[in-house]
Amino acid sequence: MDREPEEGREGGAAPPGQSRQPPRAGVPQSEPQSEEELQAQVAELRDQLARTPAAVVIANHAFGLFELAALHLSLQPPQLGEAQLAIDALGALVEGLAGRLAEHEVQLQEGLAQLRMAYVQIRAAEQGAEQAGQGGSGNGSS
Repeated sequence: MDREPEEGREGGAAPPGQSRQPPRAGVPQSEPQSEEELQAQVAELRDQLARTPAAVVIANHAFGLFELAALHLSLQPPQLGEAQLAIDALGALVEGLAGRLAEHEVQLQEGLAQLRMAYVQIRAAEQGAEQAGQGGSGNGSS
């Protein structure tokens, strides 16, 4: 049965014990949990993270930076400053941890090279479009 939103709550404070934040990916939606259940869930997640090799966790974060850079490059108009920051952060991880990212290293290096190439191409295209838009207005000849 679908519930209608309760009046007076939109934009207001969350009910006691509930958060106004959006649901997190991978966390099933259910009734509010007790403090003990939440602590047990956090403990399990910590144990799972502790069992995961650091190279895997770092590589996952690096893949997130790749996606972030690609997103900013794909926007219309491209957000070159934001993309550059994400690309630089990815480069700092991949190049700064060279030889330590296990089986993910080659894929991350290739992805970084692709992002850098795409950035240069998009920036050149934007600069060319800007120059074409100014088309001969600065040379005084017709």
